[in-house]
Parts: sequence; structure tokens; C-alpha cells
Amino acid sequence: MSDEYLWYIPNQVRPGHRGDDDVTEKHNSLATLTAHAHALEENGWGGALLGTGWGRPDTFTVATALTARTTTFRPLIAIRPGYWHPARFASAAATLDQLSGGRVLINIVSGTDNLAAYGDREGDQADRYARTAEFLRLVRRLWTEEGVTHDGPHFRVADSTVQPRPVVRGTRRHPTLYFGGASPAAERVAATEADVQLFWGEPLDGIRERIARLTALSAQLGRAHAPLGFGLRITTLVRDTTERAWADAEARVARMARGEGVAFRDERRPTAVGQQRLLDLAARGDVLDDNLYTAPGRYGGGGAGTTWLVGSAADVAAALGRYRDLGITHFVLSDTPYLAEIRRQGHRLLPLLRARDRDRAARDRDRDRDRAEPAARDRAGTAGEGRDRGVAGAGVTTGAAGAAGVPAGQ
Repeated sequence: MSDEYLWYIPNQVRPGHRGDDDVTEKHNSLATLTAHAHALEENGWGGALLGTGWGRPDTFTVATALTARTTTFRPLIAIRPGYWHPARFASAAATLDQLSGGRVLINIVSGTDNLAAYGDREGDQADRYARTAEFLRLVRRLWTEEGVTHDGPHFRVADSTVQPRPVVRGTRRHPTLYFGGASPAAERVAATEADVQLFWGEPLDGIRERIARLTALSAQLGRAHAPLGFGLRITTLVRDTTERAWADAEARVARMARGEGVAFRDERRPTAVGQQRLLDLAARGDVLDDNLYTAPGRYGGGGAGTTWLVGSAADVAAALGRYRDLGITHFVLSDTPYLAEIRRQGHRLLPLLRARDRDRAARDRDRDRDRAEPAARDRAGTAGEGRDRGVAGAGVTTGAAGAAGVPAGQ
């Protein structure tokens, strides 16, 4: 399977969003969001992550509208277990998946939100992630089994069968389930229940360590599904030259430092473990690895806007290639202004990434062939020796059986 390259479409922005003043209220219109989805199709992207949060347009509704207006666009729909009952969600997602020809992707979000506003309870971290794990298990069962009965601490269903079913194609049995989170409780959910663990833009050493830990944890906890995949969600600031990219990145951060951007963090809520890991990176320096820019996190950047990969298309492609070498195969990229960057990075960055994928696939085929050829020669030699022994030991044969090469009497 080839690597996956998605973009990000926020379903609500305000002027100053991620340090960019060139954003207006029109972004939140169906016309603008549809234009973004069409541009993604036209410029080689697989689809886009659609964020979630109370007080903005409903993510599933936006995803449905965009899917109905496109032909290849795949929405990575962010949803919260506290906002949906698993049976209702499984039915809604399966219906959209069937109507769209199998284009739905799902991102499960367990971080804090304005829970009371939609009737959810706060709960502690352990309870929140226990509920998420139960949600994922039950949704997967509802997509792949019939007559499901479940009586758990958070959810109940009796003799439940989802119709229509999700699209089954090749190894795909249902929409891919993405999940993010860096706390020990979150990692246990990812290791056992998710299909793809989505990381924020940490340095290579941090990603390497987390992949190793999650892989070991999957084995330790007896993961019952296909091996856990890994993805990266990060801002990519791409320009014609390295120098131009860094000049633009530093100018944008300077505007953020003057208070011209919109603050990401809500001081009323605790900072999530994954977000705190990003914020702590600034203490290690403004630039980590070759071109991971940490300064945005000091001035209101958050989530994927906390760290940026900065440089020419070749610089950024090389950086993403190093993440790929660690095992990352799902990429969710973005920069502002969104529509212009969909086109710029689709024209300049994506071809380099696709070329690297083709080169890697060719190397893998060559390696597999080189490994297979000695074994094939060994098998052929063994079979040849067996035939020689059979002829020598068969003795004289007569009649029709002998003419056919079969010893008489057999």
C-alpha cells in the first residue's frame, strides 16, 4: 500500500488563525470549504482531516456535504466518543462510507473539550480513555459483526446490526480508525484498539522512541488486529528556496509574538500530555533536527501549529522522508493560507514525496526478489535431486504404465 498524504481543512477559522491574517469569515461557508476539497482532488491529495470542537460547525455534517460534492476526496472525520453513542455513530459512518464508495476515515479524539455544553461529563483521564477503548471496540464489532450484544460500563446494545455495512475492499473491512494521544492511558488505547496512531510534529528521536514503545505495548497487551500504523500531523511551510522559507517563517512568528495571531491554548483547561511535549521542545532550541521550527509554540501555536517543518520543497520532502524511515506512512500536512498552500505544496512537495515512495517500493521489490531467488534455487535443486533418484531407483518398467513413466504395479 502506498503512503497516504492528507491535508487539513479547519471547519472554523478567525482572522489571525495560526499567525495568518489572510483569513475571513467566508472560510466557514460551504462554497469555500467545497473549493478546498475540489483543490485537494485536483492537486493530488488523498483528502483532509476535519477538526472537531464544540462551538464550531458539526464535523460530520461538513464531511457529508463535502463528500457529496466530490468524487475522490476522503474526509478524515474527527469525532468525540462523548458526543456520539457508538451504535448511532457506527450507523452514520457506515452509511456515509457506503454512499461515498468507501472514502470515509475516522479520527477519534479523547482530549478535553467544552463537555458540559453538550451534556457530557468531565470524568478523570483513566475513565475517559476507558470509555474511548470501549467505544472503539464496540464500533469495530458493529461494523464487522451482526446481532451484536454488549453490556459494558459505558455503553449497551442488544442484538444490534448496522445497515448498510461499510464498504469492504481488499484488506479494508471498515473505515480506518485514527487515534491520537501521548499519555500512558492513551497509548494503551492506541496499542490495542486503533488502526493508526497519529503523532504531532515531534523531533525524530521522540517519534522513534514512541513507535518502539507502542510496538512493544501492542505485543505486551495482545493486540488482536492488524499491526498498528503510524501517522504524522504537522505544519509544512514550503517556499521556492530555503532562505525564502525561513524568512517567511520568522516573519510569521514575529507577528505572533506581537500578539497578532489567535491564541490556541485555552488556559481554563489543562494542557494535554502530547501538547505539553511539543511546548517543551522550545527549551531545546528554536530549530531541531534539520528544519523542525519550535518557536511558534511560544506565541500561541498549538497542536499541529506548535512546530513547523520549514524549507524548500526538497528540504521538507527530505525531512518527511526521515519520518518515513522510522515507520510513518500516513501524513496530514497543512499551512496557511490553506487554499493557496494546497496548490503550492500539491505542485512542489507531493511529486517529490511520490517519487520517494516509488523509489522505496522499487528497492523493496529488488530486496524481496534477491531474498527469494536463493530459496527458489535451493528448492529447485532439491526437487531435481529427487527426480534423479526416482529415475535411478525405478527399475525397468513395462506396458502402458512404463510408457507413462510410472513404475509397473503402481
